[in-house]
Amino acid sequence: MAINKESQAFTFIFSVIMVVVVATVLSLAAMGLKGPQNENMKQEKMQNILSSIQVESTREEAAAKFDQYIKKRVILNSQGQVVSEMEGPIKTLSGDGKEAFENDAFNIDIKKQYRDKSLSDADRRYPLFICEKDGSPYYVVPLIGTGLWGPIWGFISLEGDMNTVFGATFDHKTETPGLGAEINTDWFQDPFRGEKIFNEQGEFVSIDVVKGGAAEDNKHGVDAITGGTITSNGVSDMLQNTLKVYVPYFKDNSNIASI
Repeated sequence: MAINKESQAFTFIFSVIMVVVVATVLSLAAMGLKGPQNENMKQEKMQNILSSIQVESTREEAAAKFDQYIKKRVILNSQGQVVSEMEGPIKTLSGDGKEAFENDAFNIDIKKQYRDKSLSDADRRYPLFICEKDGSPYYVVPLIGTGLWGPIWGFISLEGDMNTVFGATFDHKTETPGLGAEINTDWFQDPFRGEKIFNEQGEFVSIDVVKGGAAEDNKHGVDAITGGTITSNGVSDMLQNTLKVYVPYFKDNSNIASI
């Protein structure tokens, strides 16, 4: 029986088959790429955490250097209490199981913890990375916020006093080039070093990104980006909203309250 290739039925069946074939090929390709993509994201996260303590690395070096400098991966609850503490290799779903994976601070989706309204305060969990470099301890806090056009994020490290900033890294996906996008440049990030998140009375004040420039003696402010006011304000809000969660832990584990 000859097939009428000019008929509507043939065209319809051929189209359905092509859609199924293309969808299958794309699905298989996505599944094949998922592993490498996840590994790249993992390595990039390691690089950013290391960068906040002034340790640079390539993606190939990231895992080894992460193991060298990051000594503990801690999860805090909304009261600043430690609910999980891990050392050694980062836990994976395939190798360690769901419970171990979820109790590893490295695997926490920080965006979900701050923005998922379905989570109660009791269910929120906040990661903290305790590092050691040249014999000194550092505490790295992940950051999440909102810029002009979309999310902004980063990591900030504090010295052993849990007050003085040792380093900060910020990034974005959609901020304006030459303006808000400058948050991921050294000239914007470097001035955070040496700033303090508590005042002399031991009160949490965070760090402001100041439009028009921060005074030279202001230890709680850095210069904003000219023309990037909304993104600069977003960084200020991000620091305030994220760091305040860790204040109870910092005060319980340092001499901040007696400053």
